[in-house]
Amino acid sequence: MELRARIFISGIVQGVFFRDHTRRWASSLGLKGWVKNMPDNRVEVLVEGKKEDIDDLVRRLSQGSPMSHVDDVHVDWEKFRGEFQTFRITY
Repeated sequence: MELRARIFISGIVQGVFFRDHTRRWASSLGLKGWVKNMPDNRVEVLVEGKKEDIDDLVRRLSQGSPMSHVDDVHVDWEKFRGEFQTFRITY
């Protein structure tokens, strides 16, 4: 089953290569979408793919990148739209 998820990560997640790790993790799982820093110091991820692959990404995001410290991960599930070709870092 393919789904779309909007994921918000809070903690020390900006300026610590968190977005690059997210891009690599998502791409390795075959997921499509984007990741970006938010003005409130959170990171937002919009991702589409198989639910089990998104769940795997959420587990990795919860652990964070080596220099990060994740306080919270919030996931909002949405209907799959199929609008992305790759996974990228956006601004």
